[in-house]
Amino acid sequence: MAELPTFPDEFGLGDSCLFDRLREGRGDRVCVRFGDRAWSYAEVADRARALARFLVDDGLAAEERVYIVLPDVPPFAWSIFGVLAAGGVVTMGNPLAPPADLAAVLAYVRARVLITTPAVAAALAAHREELPALRTVLVTADAGSDDDPEAPVSPPPLGTRDLGAALAAGAASTTPLPTPRRDDHAVWLFTSGSTGVPKAAMHSHRDFAFNTEVFAKRTMGLTEDDVTLSVPRLFFGYATGTNLWFPMAVGGTACLFSERPTAETLLANIERHRPTIVTNVPTMLGKLLELDDARRIQGLPPVTMPSVRFHFSAGEALPEPLLRRFLERFGGAVYDGIGSAEMFHIYCSNRPGDVVPGTLGRAVAGYELRILPEEATAPGEAPVPVGEIGVLWVRGDSVAHGYYGDRAKSWRTFCGHWCRTGDLFRLDGDGYLTFAGRADDLLKVGGVFVAPREVEDCLLEHPAVAACSVIAMDDGGLHKPKGVVVVRPEARARLTDPGALATELQAHVRARLTRYKFPRAIAFVDELPKNDRGKVDRKALAAREAAGELPGHAWVGEGGA
Repeated sequence: MAELPTFPDEFGLGDSCLFDRLREGRGDRVCVRFGDRAWSYAEVADRARALARFLVDDGLAAEERVYIVLPDVPPFAWSIFGVLAAGGVVTMGNPLAPPADLAAVLAYVRARVLITTPAVAAALAAHREELPALRTVLVTADAGSDDDPEAPVSPPPLGTRDLGAALAAGAASTTPLPTPRRDDHAVWLFTSGSTGVPKAAMHSHRDFAFNTEVFAKRTMGLTEDDVTLSVPRLFFGYATGTNLWFPMAVGGTACLFSERPTAETLLANIERHRPTIVTNVPTMLGKLLELDDARRIQGLPPVTMPSVRFHFSAGEALPEPLLRRFLERFGGAVYDGIGSAEMFHIYCSNRPGDVVPGTLGRAVAGYELRILPEEATAPGEAPVPVGEIGVLWVRGDSVAHGYYGDRAKSWRTFCGHWCRTGDLFRLDGDGYLTFAGRADDLLKVGGVFVAPREVEDCLLEHPAVAACSVIAMDDGGLHKPKGVVVVRPEARARLTDPGALATELQAHVRARLTRYKFPRAIAFVDELPKNDRGKVDRKALAAREAAGELPGHAWVGEGGA
């Protein structure tokens, strides 16, 4: 086993991902692309240092938080590295989130500075009195990919300052910048909130550098020739890593687009930038298949992605039937893995030369996995037998310090190097990990637990199903599985008789799984709701079910209950 990376006491994420490229003589290489424009490593570094000096001159103290709420535009890059160079802590948010939610995060992390768009700043103006820690708001253009992302905001909203003007002030400053240290807080990543209110997982500089070395470089083999593009947005740690820090750490190029990710906008940017690596999610893999189906039906050229050598897949489970269809149609490779805000990034993954479809691959070198009983409270307890379902615990040097402002939850989740994920998995005798769902997602049917993922995978094997989710339905006070299905374009004519199609889908599941697992009703929808991480939003589906907004077509017959 290769020796694990270590880092000196004086060490910063900004150096390892950006400023070291200048020291290596690679300052002229393209760092970021957006539309038809490009910025070199030297240009990004100059902007980052100018912002850092402005922030220090503006009074930002060591480890004070800066909340970056931007679309995927180039200023996102120099904002991150400017904050790190100033000794601040990066926190990131979704510019499409409701203003009240953004204000709640600003208050929670006690952000000293906000960097955002004029529209978000204006929407937050009504909350300023609730934010005594917030003293400086910088705004930059909400630019489309064919617009100038550095266009001045004139005039900036009341109480804000144009980011470009701040950079100009910082460029004229001679204020020395602090020396970052390995264990200083660098970035606080937010959990997805799948089990409650999102919390900030506190990370230091070394955490990100460790994962970049063992996962991006050693496991996935990124090089300076790689060009990256992402479906998830940069505020999500999955994309911050794969579409900013990872390519920059090897001298590659990160391509950004600010439009809403759809199959059409993604394909247009693949054709424009010719990426070698795409950061993807299973939902979008399915959408690309749907787009290709629709194009073929219309007699249009099929979807092709000849430049892409592989897709990352994470954020939600990748069903084997979907993976098989994608690879048969488009070729290339898809490497499915799992990570978390608590561990910064992916710690278990399929990888070049080692892919087992339907699994999440093996642990990345430098990480250790254990599957323990649900009631286990420490990593040293006896694991479940090989192949049985339990809760995943993971150990590695990128583990967070804890959750900000929540010691009780931190105690339940972190144990030294170890993190209890709360997710259910199986680990086979060869070390391959298979996702079984979150404990919170399990349905109890007739006294027996049903994992929605198993039923969803089965439904996806039917040729009429493009995407699906399985939720709980109420049946006389009892919980029963209900399928929520998006039908493939070529099968949508069958929705003229939804009852017949529902019966066929239920029979399909009953023939392949234990009988009690089949969905008692099927609801057909145009699209599954997603959260801001791109995952299927089960909470939203459950709310729609409770409100009676998902009418189902029930199966009737012997043993139907």
